[in-house]
Amino acid sequence: VLMMALRILRSALPPLRLRVTRMRSVKRNMVAIPIVGDPMPVPFHLDISGNLMVTSDMLQNWQCNGYIVVKHLLSSDELGKISLALEDSSGVREHAFEVDDGEGRKSMLCLWNHPGNDITGVLARTEKVAGTAAKLLDGEVYHYHTKLMMKSAHTGGRFAWHQDYGYWYKNAIMFPQLCTAFIAVDDCTVENGCIQVLRGSHHAGRIEHGMVGGQTGADVQRVKLLQQMLPEDLVELDAGDCLFFHSNLLHKSNANTSASRRWAFLCAYNRASNNALVEHHCAQYTHLNIVPNSTLLALDVFGQEDLTGKGFLDPANDKTIVAA
Repeated sequence: VLMMALRILRSALPPLRLRVTRMRSVKRNMVAIPIVGDPMPVPFHLDISGNLMVTSDMLQNWQCNGYIVVKHLLSSDELGKISLALEDSSGVREHAFEVDDGEGRKSMLCLWNHPGNDITGVLARTEKVAGTAAKLLDGEVYHYHTKLMMKSAHTGGRFAWHQDYGYWYKNAIMFPQLCTAFIAVDDCTVENGCIQVLRGSHHAGRIEHGMVGGQTGADVQRVKLLQQMLPEDLVELDAGDCLFFHSNLLHKSNANTSASRRWAFLCAYNRASNNALVEHHCAQYTHLNIVPNSTLLALDVFGQEDLTGKGFLDPANDKTIVAA
């Protein structure tokens, strides 16, 4: 009888061990969701060589919070060159259009699908921008689009709570495997309409969106419920800082009521394996040639920028916005 009992016990042990192993695996793979009252995440920095190392701590922050901030991603010299190119009225700004916020204010926006060979395209292909996006998304990425967002002093409009995937879902992109690098061209403050994020909201999945003013905005009631649970972070940035954020992270920005403009340069990336199934107004998969960070300062073509092939957006082809 004793031997029979031992055999029965022995036969039961392997499944028991298997169940324990599986439970431990699940626990290791769980990602904490932030709650109201949690302190804001600490920003990251370039190393002494001027490179951005994507560490395990950075990845953990990304997975938990849905965003990371990198201080001084652009040096003062790099930022100076980019600013000169963006301020050239015959450059990319020639393709800008107005977006109405539904409250009497407007922002200026220009958007292009392919990086091109000018200095704005080189920035979008640098290792510290595109290479970081690839590591955060854990795979090869391609350039989905870049845009210059311009909020003028006193008159720059607001942007309602939304997820970028709330827009991009409509473009037959099946999974939210996209991210944006928001690079501050100017200081971004509360007064001039810095980005606000609902930390950890990417865990909630895609939320229904509809038109709010001239923009696509997230379901207001759903956002209010999430605000009861998740921290709301005001992401103030110095010029040259960068905010990398997940395509399902809820974010917004208020109107610019200050005497200072607020310009930002945003590069969006999609995983190569997540290419849209239907052609639309943004880019399909195109191999992205990622270049060393040093390429940016080595380039000296101001006044002779080649803007061909960038594929500037005609707002009439984008149903997610209404140009003013």
